[in-house]
Amino acid sequence: MKYGISVSMITKNAEHTIEQTLRSVHGWVDEIVIVDDHSTDRTVEIAKQYSATVHLHAQPSEGLQRVYALSKIKNEWILVLDSDEVVSKELREEILKTIHGSTPLDGYWVPFQSFFINKPLNHGGEQYSKLILFQHAKVSVLPVPIHSVYTIPNGKVGTLQNKMLHYSYLSTTHVWKKLISYAHREAVCKKTEGVHTSMKDVILNPLFMFYARFLKQQGYKDGLFRVPLDLAYAYREFLIALMLLKE
Repeated sequence: MKYGISVSMITKNAEHTIEQTLRSVHGWVDEIVIVDDHSTDRTVEIAKQYSATVHLHAQPSEGLQRVYALSKIKNEWILVLDSDEVVSKELREEILKTIHGSTPLDGYWVPFQSFFINKPLNHGGEQYSKLILFQHAKVSVLPVPIHSVYTIPNGKVGTLQNKMLHYSYLSTTHVWKKLISYAHREAVCKKTEGVHTSMKDVILNPLFMFYARFLKQQGYKDGLFRVPLDLAYAYREFLIALMLLKE
């Protein structure tokens, strides 16, 4: 049965998470299009096991990589996934019911359920939605180097109820490596924009980040197990401020 929906993904060295992502969409989407930045692990091999179409394409800008991925899509509807996201059974059913309804909108925000070491996070900056389900002809991509987003400049957008499962934080080591990588990329972007920091920022920014996530946004309600996660976010702010410190 044809559902008229394609999955769009960009990947690099995602062998530890991509299989559960692909398993969650295999069999009910018409195509899986993956743009891979020359992974050196089993990412491509696993993708092909799930009949994904893989395009090897090197691009340092996340936004431009996503634009390239969209150019390879054939179907009317697109579901954008990262390689650590899993479509639950409930979300799958809601997506299919929604896009095949009598009056579907042009796009939909999808709420996310994040996990840290397989434990759910419900507070402290982890409650968010993303515009990742939309009609191909209606969407645009903000082509920024990191944290690019999809927009629908002219159209109607709704919000789904069921959550995407996001296994972004596999372990404490994985979190720290990931956020250190983000810090370097964010600092490079900010530096090109002429942003500078002071020693005051180096000291206060990480303290404020931990306070905001764990206390102000009530991350403590999830439990003390998330302290290493919030410390990693604080360290990211420290690194960014340090790398942007005006000489």
